[in-house]
Amino acid sequence: MSSTTEHVCCPECQEFVSDDSDTHIQSYQEHAKFTSDAKGLHHFCRNMFHRRDMPDPNSMSSYEKTVLESIRNWEITKGKRALLCGVTYDKQKYKLKGTSYDVISMRELLISRFRFPRRSIRILAEMDSYPHPTKRNIQEALRWLVKDNQPGDSLVFYFSGHGLRQPDFFDDEIDGFDETICPLDFSTAGMIVDNEINDTIVRPLKSGVKLHAIIDACHSGTILDLPHVYSTKKNAWIDNRPPSGVFKGTSGGHAISISACEDDQLASDTSAFSESGKQMEGAMTYTFRKALWENTNTKVTYASLLASMQRDIQAAKKKCFNLRGLFHRERLQEPLLSSSKEFDVNEPFVL
Repeated sequence: MSSTTEHVCCPECQEFVSDDSDTHIQSYQEHAKFTSDAKGLHHFCRNMFHRRDMPDPNSMSSYEKTVLESIRNWEITKGKRALLCGVTYDKQKYKLKGTSYDVISMRELLISRFRFPRRSIRILAEMDSYPHPTKRNIQEALRWLVKDNQPGDSLVFYFSGHGLRQPDFFDDEIDGFDETICPLDFSTAGMIVDNEINDTIVRPLKSGVKLHAIIDACHSGTILDLPHVYSTKKNAWIDNRPPSGVFKGTSGGHAISISACEDDQLASDTSAFSESGKQMEGAMTYTFRKALWENTNTKVTYASLLASMQRDIQAAKKKCFNLRGLFHRERLQEPLLSSSKEFDVNEPFVL
């Protein structure tokens, strides 16, 4: 754990949410117990920390309204569908340099390796030809991803950007924290919390539908709030169901998440894997793509995918690469697999 604690100011309550769990988790859990015992107070606390509802549409510019409407009108493709989000946070002090590259490289992987039709892949990124990954746009795009899902559909949600945590006041989290992803405008519009992500793209999945979320962000371990986490050390699934007993599963479908790190860890944006030594990209995204491209003629399973990613990360650690994580802290972690239900990790990995 770094001796330096980084903070992000919550735009709603103007309090600081720390990512140093060792320092604050006990006090947050005590606060959570207090608020759950006080009738009605937990509703206030949920609203205080990043309202789930979209901001007032009257506050949007005409351009923002046009972009949002265009997302609502995206074609609902059958079979395969993907949403790729890359957030650079341009002109901000916590800017990331590799996320746009990550998104384009993931699109090529889906098209060439998994035969996704180009028109079935939608991108939110800070590039002129794409809608920007603001909170409103990401929320609307997530709804598009699962809209009218049908048996046989294969859905993919990819996110490359910052992730943070905030205290959980509902006993939904074993560690006392909700995980979040940070849209481009998170400093003013707020973060998108794991509870909302679960409600939006996990709960609606119908029987016969499979969703893969690939999340390259800090604190992303259980960002979909899925009830089962796979331990590569124990070769077994671990119960991650919320202590509150609230249902976090699907409507019969299957949701799987591969995250860059555990909930209390930081991910990395690095040029260490680049042949030129200059191209920045997410360490998790690189190892994920590499594992799949190197095995185009052999069966890749979930277990072999994780093992390949872990080997590349361990090799990088041994070479002492300079890997810069959130707010420029050096971190390199191994991926985490979670799922809405237990399954055999020796099954073929197919998108």
